[in-house]
Amino acid sequence: MAGTLEPIQKMVTELSHLPGIGQKSAQRLAYHILSMPLEEVRSLATALWQGRKAIRYCEVCGNYTDGERCAICSDEKRHNGQICVVRDPRDVAAVERMHEYQGLYHVLHGTLSPMDGVGPEDIRIKELLARLQDDSVAEVILATNPDIEGEATATYIARLIKPLGVRVTRIAHGVPVGSDLEYTDEVTLSKAMEGRREL
Repeated sequence: MAGTLEPIQKMVTELSHLPGIGQKSAQRLAYHILSMPLEEVRSLATALWQGRKAIRYCEVCGNYTDGERCAICSDEKRHNGQICVVRDPRDVAAVERMHEYQGLYHVLHGTLSPMDGVGPEDIRIKELLARLQDDSVAEVILATNPDIEGEATATYIARLIKPLGVRVTRIAHGVPVGSDLEYTDEVTLSKAMEGRREL
């Protein structure tokens, strides 16, 4: 960015560290922020700072919370014997958008990836097994992504849980609604055929 003042360049550099924000988007955001009244900029910066400082992990499930337990773990109506295992808090938000699942969650904060040096001790598998020690959990729903790491993680966890006598299920994968079969890859089609149901 030739001729750009150093403070603007610093803003662009910091904004470009955000996921999905390239150099051009960061530059647009920086110039937008520069056009905002100083009080609005202060309010934005304060909200980001205070939000990051206040948020921590739920002591039970690992989801984001501003207290010791998240709202889901604190809600007695959600204690229905189901625990949905997900990779990170964004996945909790995705499942919650359905407004259909009424159980609890367990956030792994990662998936198994030997190539990246991520093993079972690096994600929250031990904590999940500890939650299954009482008889209140009847089903564990494995909802990790349908990629190599997600599938490996689901398979590994299922092998650990099955001997405990807890039902283990995996979310179905298949053809997205509104898509064309001709553009669907082989793995997705194969999973769709495996997960077919009677009408």
